[in-house]
Amino acid sequence: MITVRPFRGLRPIPEKAAQVASPPYDVLDSEEAKEKAKNNPISFLHIIKSEIDLPPGTSVYDKTVYNQGVNNLQKLVKQGILIQEDKPCFYIYRMKMGNHEQAGLVAATSSEDYIQHKIKKHEHTKPAKESDRAHHILYMNAHCGPVIFMYHAREAIDRLIAEGMRISDPLYDLICDYNIQHTLYRISDPELIQKIIEVFKNVDALYIADGHHRSAAATRVMRFHRNRNPDHSGEESYNFFLAVLFPDSHMKVLDYNRAVKDLNGFSKETFFNKISEKFLVSPYIAPNGKLEKAYRPEKEHMFGMYIDGQWYKVTTTDAVKHSGDPVAILDVSILQNHLLGPILGIQDPRNDDRIHFIGGIRGLGELERLVDSGQYRVAFSMHPTGISQIMAVADANRVMPPKSTWFEPKLRSGLIIHTMD
Repeated sequence: MITVRPFRGLRPIPEKAAQVASPPYDVLDSEEAKEKAKNNPISFLHIIKSEIDLPPGTSVYDKTVYNQGVNNLQKLVKQGILIQEDKPCFYIYRMKMGNHEQAGLVAATSSEDYIQHKIKKHEHTKPAKESDRAHHILYMNAHCGPVIFMYHAREAIDRLIAEGMRISDPLYDLICDYNIQHTLYRISDPELIQKIIEVFKNVDALYIADGHHRSAAATRVMRFHRNRNPDHSGEESYNFFLAVLFPDSHMKVLDYNRAVKDLNGFSKETFFNKISEKFLVSPYIAPNGKLEKAYRPEKEHMFGMYIDGQWYKVTTTDAVKHSGDPVAILDVSILQNHLLGPILGIQDPRNDDRIHFIGGIRGLGELERLVDSGQYRVAFSMHPTGISQIMAVADANRVMPPKSTWFEPKLRSGLIIHTMD
């Protein structure tokens, strides 16, 4: 039984929404965020990446960063750019990217559900990053960045989401980066709100798609407040955090590709010979019979490899063993365990600076660019990890290998905030 709760959203006035809305905090580094927010003093990046307003070299974990974020948030409230709802509401967040469309419920979700493992994880969190997000929540007294959850699709929920969009005019309807459309609806009808609360009681679990650190940090903040509140009831706003809940049938995962700087001392011929011990390697021949660039694997256990201006198709053989293990069977595991690790010497992909990860939204042309520039020697294109595979790993209480999933499209930050007043 999953708990969802309406809340009094803090949000931009419609005429300023496009200027306020920003990419999530974790898809831009500080320099990229500073450039993105240049000449836009009300960009939400000034709140979630507030180091951009401080002297260069300021640690992102310094308390001055959090204080600057608070000041920037309060300034937008005082200016009337951010306003708060008079009563608790649910919201619907719809995104369109090309032919893909997904719509999910924006709600306050329960830290207690996280503690009880009703919210399932597939990643480990890093202590420093988790602490950073906890400090951000504490200083802001708000959850500024939504977690993305997915759940096994239910027709009853689909109907309620569709009804909510039918009876409500959009609060915002924006076209943002990569020509992605972001539309937010408000659900204020008490009867529909209650129906949504009840129908989610029939959902067994939520799965974190994006936001492991935010979920863990929100729960840490809840414990902090609970331990200091002798009258704690479990209904206080600090017990809940901001999330958007999508059915698994709506979710889209793109490829998460790799580029490596060198061949670990091997010649190209020796490198190919070593790969061929466990994989079939052949130049990519397109359906028209011509050698072409940009090979995107059409199914799992197949990879593209780009080297010296040529794409190759790399296919697993029976020499690759995984025994049906939900982690070992993943393409990212196969590539790591049978090629990147033993052949190219990438033993710790989280920390090895010889490997670079490229989200699929940037296209295979980015892999070609990196290799053709001479910065990288070889690149690999991946088949996207399946939603069912991610859920299977979470159900088994396991974790995904690093850089396994690139969910797209991504939410904008700043369109809705959950305060803890």
